[in-house]
Amino acid sequence: MTPQKVLCLSRGASVAALAEQLRAQDWLVLPADDLGEAQRTLSKEHVLVGLLCLWECAPLELDRVEQCLRELPLEWVGLVPAEALTSPDLCRLLLDHVFDHHTHPVDWQGLSVTLRHALCRAELRRRAANLQCDVKRTGMGMAGHSPAMNRLRQQIRKVAATDAPVLIGGESGSGKELTAQAIHQSSRRAEQPFVAVNCGAIAPTLIQSELFGHERGAFTGATAARQGLIEAANGGTVFLDEIADLPLELQTNLLRFLQEHTIQRVGATRCLGVDVRVIAASHVDLSQAVAAGRFREDLFYRLNVLPIVVPSLRERTADIPILAQHFLHQCLQQGHSRRVAGFSVEARAALLAHTWPGNVRELANRVQRAVVMSEQRLISPADLGLDTPCAPAAVGLDAARLQAEREAIALTLGRMAHNVTRAARELGVSRMTLYRLMDKHGLQARAD
Repeated sequence: MTPQKVLCLSRGASVAALAEQLRAQDWLVLPADDLGEAQRTLSKEHVLVGLLCLWECAPLELDRVEQCLRELPLEWVGLVPAEALTSPDLCRLLLDHVFDHHTHPVDWQGLSVTLRHALCRAELRRRAANLQCDVKRTGMGMAGHSPAMNRLRQQIRKVAATDAPVLIGGESGSGKELTAQAIHQSSRRAEQPFVAVNCGAIAPTLIQSELFGHERGAFTGATAARQGLIEAANGGTVFLDEIADLPLELQTNLLRFLQEHTIQRVGATRCLGVDVRVIAASHVDLSQAVAAGRFREDLFYRLNVLPIVVPSLRERTADIPILAQHFLHQCLQQGHSRRVAGFSVEARAALLAHTWPGNVRELANRVQRAVVMSEQRLISPADLGLDTPCAPAAVGLDAARLQAEREAIALTLGRMAHNVTRAARELGVSRMTLYRLMDKHGLQARAD
């Protein structure tokens, strides 16, 4: 059996005896005294698990150790003196950064078992990281494989093949900007700039200058010429988010740009040609905004060449566990916590039971909060700020069959406009049998 490698970061003691004991358990110990030596070892050796041998608990020493653990992406197991566990700082360090710990006297076989568990966990982390790379490469950076997401990806591939304007609709927080980025990255403009503009976040008095730029002296405070955001995206894509908030007078300038592919800086006397693809988005229905006189009809038709609607999270509930795991992985990669390992069964049920009015943005925020606030290895519904869903009452097999039978009949009657003859033919039973079943379940045919 080939020995597994373990990086041993030792502070305050020799690891010769430890290395000898672990060698008998089929481990190859790679010693390191500090961060620099550990990094040099990891640059030459493929190591996934580390053993922290800590003998001193002084605050300065623990600060150095914590820096090492943050910098070294391994699954760590601690080996500390039993009396050292009276130190609150050491306990916090072990909780935040260590998979498990052992104390003296050492049970070498038990330590080896823990190291192998840590190795399995490190392999799982590596596999999850590879899956994240696959999502970015094949999933256009969007997690999820529900039918709604697969349809969205198909639409993105189609519209990315052209330079026509795209209008993205969808609820707030559903991922409209991510969709725009996917269109850009899948297009021939992928190597050129992608400039996102939130039309609702710029003051009305500044938005013309921000979008189209200005010349020196065009207004008070314009001490130098400045290119606008549309000009900055030349060759690439400009994403106009919340375009319904664009003032009516600016809509005229944007319409001229879409028609002529030129812009005029504030205070300029000549036009500049720009090659920019426009993707716009709004969480409001622009056709209703046109009817209400808040949005120009001609601009709406210029933008609405290739419409795409991003599904809400309620329309892709199958993706909720995948998205939650994706955001958890991001938080762990950013170092928000070393304690959290995943979601409890109750937390997963709570995620599926929630209605998600804030869509994907709300899910990301709740997961981030849970990672920071959780004091356990597994995130609970309380950490997510969600209620624990009530367990459904037990249903017997006969009751389940009756319920399924009733639902099938009711759905078929509704689909056939309550025409009993057609419904019976659809269900494969006679009209008399269907009448008997309807009477059994308290269903009635309604005349048109």
